[in-house]
Parts: sequence; structure tokens; C-alpha cells
Amino acid sequence: MKLLFLGDVMGRSGRAAVTERLPGLRTAWGLDFVVVNGENASQGAGITGDHAKELLAAGADCLTLGDHAFDQKDMLSFIEQEPRIIRPLNFSKVAPGKGFRVFEATQGRRVLVTQALGQVFMKRPFDDPFSALESVLKAHTLGGVVQAAIVDIHAEATSEKMATGHWCDGMASLVVGTHTHVPTGDAMILTKGTAYQTDAGMCGDYDSVIGMEKLEPLRRFITGMAKSRFEPAAGPATLSGVYVETDDRTGLATKVRMVRVGGRLEAAQP
Repeated sequence: MKLLFLGDVMGRSGRAAVTERLPGLRTAWGLDFVVVNGENASQGAGITGDHAKELLAAGADCLTLGDHAFDQKDMLSFIEQEPRIIRPLNFSKVAPGKGFRVFEATQGRRVLVTQALGQVFMKRPFDDPFSALESVLKAHTLGGVVQAAIVDIHAEATSEKMATGHWCDGMASLVVGTHTHVPTGDAMILTKGTAYQTDAGMCGDYDSVIGMEKLEPLRRFITGMAKSRFEPAAGPATLSGVYVETDDRTGLATKVRMVRVGGRLEAAQP
């Protein structure tokens, strides 16, 4: 199976890049299943129902969220109506929506998508991501219950993301980090066959401070004082993510490549 995961969509620029480029990539690369992290799609903080519809219509089979899952209040109800949106497994136990779901890909193949939040350096203490992921992955065995399994680990610390990758090795087709908006250069297949990248990067304007217009973040770093709100940068966006090919028989990865399309970053394709 040919899988594509795109990192955090950042504001209007990121949404535009996905809607303009993803349909063509699905065809050109023969993609069987696409996951997009929509965590920052609406003004850089959460995602509205309308913007979720826009990304799904562009060719995303599933959207994952993150610690800003419900910053846009209409998502509290919209996520209950739209099964293609996944919120973190270890979010509040009373949160609406689901932390994992099995989807149907091309040729009737089944794909598990799940997401967990890290605990290190996060603003609030979330439940243990390792035990949450373990129970889900063990119940959805690769090459048996599902033909592929994708884990989005939404976390600050690179060490925690790498630990999650090794913890899930052999139980998932892909473990990929999100949240920090900077693509890492460590796409690889781990010892037991799981594809891994510490951070997929963002779908946004990289002439920015992690997707935000530069002036206000610079002011805060230099003076320690805030003057205005952060605003998403509006220049041409780079689609950043990871491409994976898997063996249907085992569900494990046979190929992994970093993806960067458009915008300011050097191009990288399968």
C-alpha cells in the first residue's frame, strides 16, 4: 500500500497548498490512503468544521488533531458527526470523538489511524501515551485485523517521539511526529519494520517562526513582552510530510521517503 502523511496544516496558506496540490499527488503517486494533521488549519489554532470539510474534499482520507483539538468550539460537535477526524487517544476521557478508527483504503484494505499526545514539555499533563497506544495496536494486529497502521505522536520532545517509535516498532506501519512544525531528516525503517520520522514538519509558509508571521514572535523573544496576537504567515506554503510503502501481508514498511513540495524548502519526493 502507498501511504502519505502530511504534517500540521498551518492557516490559510497551508490549507491552500493542500487543496491545490493533494489531488494531483494522489494521482501522480498512486496513493492508497492519505492522513493530514489539521491541528492548526484555522488561524493557527485548531480547525473548524468548514475547514475540515475543505481538507477532506481535497483528498485526505482522515484528519488527525492534537493539543489544540477543540480550540475551535464547533469541533466539539462536528467531530461527532464526522468519523474521518481523529482526536488524541489520551485527551480528556470526556472529550467527544474517537482516538482511533479503522478506515477502508483502496481494494478494501483496512487502515488503522490513531494519535497520542506526548507528556514532556506540554502545557498540561496528558495520560500516558505508551499504554494508550499499546492497547490499540495490540487489538489491531498488522497483516491480520488491518493491513496498515499509522500512529501520529503529537509531542514537543524529540526524545519522546523517538521512544514512541521504538515502542511501536513492529506493531505499526508508520510512527510519525507532529506539533513542532519543523521537518526532521531522520526518515527510516526501524529494526522490526516500522517506518519512522521524528517530525513531519508543517504544511505552511516557512518564511516564518514555525508558521507565524515573524514580527510578534521576534518581539516576544527580544523584549519578553507581547504587543499583538500571533498571526499565521500567508506566503507560499510547503507541503511537508512522509511517504511510506507497505507490504499488505505483514503491514510493515518497505520504503519511506520525506516529502516536501512547493514553497521555500528544497523539494523531496518519493
